[in-house]
Amino acid sequence: VHLVESGGGLVQAGGSLRLSCAASGDTFELSLLGWFRQVPGKEHEFVATISKKGMNIYYSDAVKGRFTISRDNAKNMVYLQMNNLKPEDTAVYTCAGGGNSPWPTLADQYEYWGQGTQVTVSS
Repeated sequence: VHLVESGGGLVQAGGSLRLSCAASGDTFELSLLGWFRQVPGKEHEFVATISKKGMNIYYSDAVKGRFTISRDNAKNMVYLQMNNLKPEDTAVYTCAGGGNSPWPTLADQYEYWGQGTQVTVSS
């Protein structure tokens, strides 16, 4: 499985961005698709995840109410709509995919990772 993110960039506080992640390869293995973010010197931080049929969606408290995750299985895509961005949202955002897990917010439950896309929010 190969994951490629797009849509990052520089935005002012209060603005919006939409990240996209394209999956290719044996995508039938991807029950979970999620987004994590990372700043230098820190581990991956969970942002959001969505199950294969979209029945189970989880957000971190830091982004709940501002970010929306969605997926289009026909196109093998997952999206992260980010609204009301804050400077503390600045990070490299990475798409991750994995099988079913009772702990979908944990990074070690995801087998496949993209290269990441930089999101910078200026104050």
